[in-house]
Amino acid sequence: MENVAIFLDGGFVKIKLQKKLGRFPNASDVVTFCSSVMQQPRLKDSRLFRIFYYDAPPFEGSASNPFGGGKVNYSGTVTAKQNRGLIDALELQPDFAVRRGELLLQGWKLGKQALKKLPTSPRPLVKDDVVPDFKQKGVDIKIGLDIAWISLKQLASVLVLVTGDSDLVPAMKFARKEGLKVYLEAMGHSVRRELKAHADFVF
Repeated sequence: MENVAIFLDGGFVKIKLQKKLGRFPNASDVVTFCSSVMQQPRLKDSRLFRIFYYDAPPFEGSASNPFGGGKVNYSGTVTAKQNRGLIDALELQPDFAVRRGELLLQGWKLGKQALKKLPTSPRPLVKDDVVPDFKQKGVDIKIGLDIAWISLKQLASVLVLVTGDSDLVPAMKFARKEGLKVYLEAMGHSVRRELKAHADFVF
């Protein structure tokens, strides 16, 4: 019987589940999704080793919009509370391991509406034109290190990556060189060809 390790790119999974459900996903939604993965025909006779969930906790600081509007405490926002609650709840789920990255505020950037309108209708910027520029750090490297660890220790023979991030291709290639099967679950998302090319199977 093959051992299966599932790797969840948390940011990706949240977006796809929220689009499907029409609301922010909770821990039960993530668990249900993982159960559906294990029911795939290629995995139905396999045994789950562990589910690894990678995400950055919400930004806990505060910042002021450079064009006015006062200071915002991001730790108290609805989005922060939802994300914090999801990570905390998943840590307590059986067979789950949560790996936390870091979310940093690196400044401000033009929002989608401003990018769309300003080139054709130039005007001075106002506070609603800019949005905080958050960057996630440490998640991809943690996924890569865990894939390498499981591959070298032969703790699982099948890896299921739930992601749309082609930055994980080197880790996928490493696992396959070590003799593991690598399956890709992109949740219906269109991904780059190289991500499919270095998977043994795409659900």
